[in-house]
Amino acid sequence: MLFSSITFLYYFLPIFLILYFLTPKKGKNLVLMIASLVFYGWGEPVYLLFMLLSVGVHYVLALLIERHQGRKLARFWLVLAVTFSLALLGYFKYADFFIQNFNAVTGMSLPLLKVALPIGISFYTFQIMSYTIDVYRQETPAQRSIIKLTTYVSMFPQLIAGPIVRYVDVAAGLDEREHSFAKVRSGLRRFMVGLAKKVILANSLGELCQVFLKTPDQTVLFHWLYAVAFTLQIYFDFSGYSDMAIGLGRILGFEFLENFNYPFISKSITEFWRRWHISLSSWFRDYLYIPLGGSRVGRGRLVFNILLVWLLTGFWHGAAWNFIVWGLIFAVLLLVEKLWLSSFLEKVPAWIRHVFVLLVVLLSFVVFDAPDLALAGQRIGAMFGAGKLPWADTVTYYYLRSYGLIIVLAAVCSTPLVKMAFEKLRARAWAEKALAVAEPIVSIVFLLVITGYLVDSSFNPFLYFRF
Repeated sequence: MLFSSITFLYYFLPIFLILYFLTPKKGKNLVLMIASLVFYGWGEPVYLLFMLLSVGVHYVLALLIERHQGRKLARFWLVLAVTFSLALLGYFKYADFFIQNFNAVTGMSLPLLKVALPIGISFYTFQIMSYTIDVYRQETPAQRSIIKLTTYVSMFPQLIAGPIVRYVDVAAGLDEREHSFAKVRSGLRRFMVGLAKKVILANSLGELCQVFLKTPDQTVLFHWLYAVAFTLQIYFDFSGYSDMAIGLGRILGFEFLENFNYPFISKSITEFWRRWHISLSSWFRDYLYIPLGGSRVGRGRLVFNILLVWLLTGFWHGAAWNFIVWGLIFAVLLLVEKLWLSSFLEKVPAWIRHVFVLLVVLLSFVVFDAPDLALAGQRIGAMFGAGKLPWADTVTYYYLRSYGLIIVLAAVCSTPLVKMAFEKLRARAWAEKALAVAEPIVSIVFLLVITGYLVDSSFNPFLYFRF
């Protein structure tokens, strides 16, 4: 079930919120857990079994880790828990990738498993592993309530596409959390912002990408349009979903950490990854990079650490070589910045560094979106004139005119300009009262417009479902 769907907006969410707020405090976790299981099992109920199996295994093993804390047996239970989760993730997400490559290397023809990928398995696998690892590190006590642990893992606002919420960040809220009108209002506002990002901006940009992929006679300019549109689409698709998750969490009394912080204003690749998909970057930092020694090691080990982390970051996104190459591209760029160019870059004008980051990110997402490396290379080459393509044609100019406004709007909204203008407006005494009156009216209008988009168009994908 998509957040940006009529079913969720007009049936699931209203019914759930009514039941949730009518339920006494002691029963809210149970209501949230049941609703989350219904939400996750809406399309494929069978995959609930694997998520619940993961919860059960980690519930038991975390208790065993705590019981044997300080002894070798605790480490054994931890290794068993992590191995179980990675094996489950590997079977569903990576088995066919390894079989295909094994067949390619050996010339054999082992049959593919063709197992469907459970939605959100990458996200909830990392979440539940972080819980068990934190119990082992004695950063949190093991959860003795199976309902609370299941609620944490299955919580529908962030279940299928993040942000990756760590148990330590919501543990207190599972026991006792505050509900208030102010939080509900703030959460609804954040949810509506994310919904608008997804439906109005991301979906419109996605339509342009689909047109590009289906157009036989492509041009240099059309390749650039596609690259810009896809980069903005995946940003608004994912950051919009994160906004909706954070907003829903706030309505329910939880405070999820931010997942995006205007990454396109970055002036270095390092800064970009501090602003993009923050929950994933911090997860790899805290559970892999730092345990490997982080940056407090020799140069050779530092190179190994960064290459490994970014290889796995790319592989986490999908079982294909283009994702691995995408991750390694950023690994190399980060190493170059860290080892050789840090002092030099400080002397380069900020606008040049900014343009460089935008160009790198743009090209990287061409690799990210390509079905294979050959086509990725072909598309990037076409952007720079390879293949003797014409610069533009009437079809390209038609789509440039048709989608030019939405691209400009998306570009502006990807910066803090709108937020800054809104905050300056709110700083005025008269504006605060006016906004308090206008906000519900604007929200209703936005909801009607978004509903019109959803009813009128069947194009409503969510890119991160495949991860």
